[in-house]
Amino acid sequence: MHRIKKYANRKLYDTTDKKYISRTHLSELIRQGRDIVIIDNETGEDLTASIVSGLIATTKGKAGGAVSSSVLIQLFRKGGNALTDYAKKYVSFWQKSFTMAEEEIDDMVKALVKSKEISKSEGVRLKKEVIGFSTALKEWISDTIDRRLNELLAGTNLATKDHVAELNLKITTLERKLKILENEQLRRAEAVSKEQ
Repeated sequence: MHRIKKYANRKLYDTTDKKYISRTHLSELIRQGRDIVIIDNETGEDLTASIVSGLIATTKGKAGGAVSSSVLIQLFRKGGNALTDYAKKYVSFWQKSFTMAEEEIDDMVKALVKSKEISKSEGVRLKKEVIGFSTALKEWISDTIDRRLNELLAGTNLATKDHVAELNLKITTLERKLKILENEQLRRAEAVSKEQ
C-alpha cells in the first residue's frame, strides 16, 4: 500500500518509497495496480477519491468525488469507457441468458406436447405466459441497469456526448459573435483613420 501525503503546496510525498512524486507517477502507480491512499498532511482527510477524480478529469473529461475511491481507481486503470463496457457486457449476459431460457422453454413445451402431457393449445398458452414473464423481467433488468448506470455516471460528473455537443455549439456561436465584433471594430478603426 502506497500511503501518499498531499501538502498545502500541492506536492505529493510517497511515504512508502520515501520520495516526492508527480501526478504522472501517481497515475502510473494506479495503472500498475498498486493500492494507494492519499491523505491531506494537515487534516488527515482521505483525498484519494478527489485526487483520482482529478487524474481522470485530465485524461478523460470530468469526474467528481461522489463515487468511492476504489471505483474511481478501477475506472482509471481500465480507461474511460470501462463503465459503459461493463454495463454492455452485463446486459449482453442477461439477454443471452433469457434467449437460452426461451429456447429451453420451447423445448420443454414441445416435449410436454409430444408426450401428450398437455395439449398443443395449452403448450402455446404456457409458452406465451412464461415468455411474457421473461420479457417483463428483461425490461425490468434493462431499466434497472440503465437507472443504476445513469446514477453512477451522474455521481461521477462525467461529461456526456450531449454536454460536449452543447458546449461545442456554444463555442461556435461565441466564435461567430467574436468574429462579428472584430470585424465591426476593424471597420470603426478604418473609419476613424479615414476621418483623420
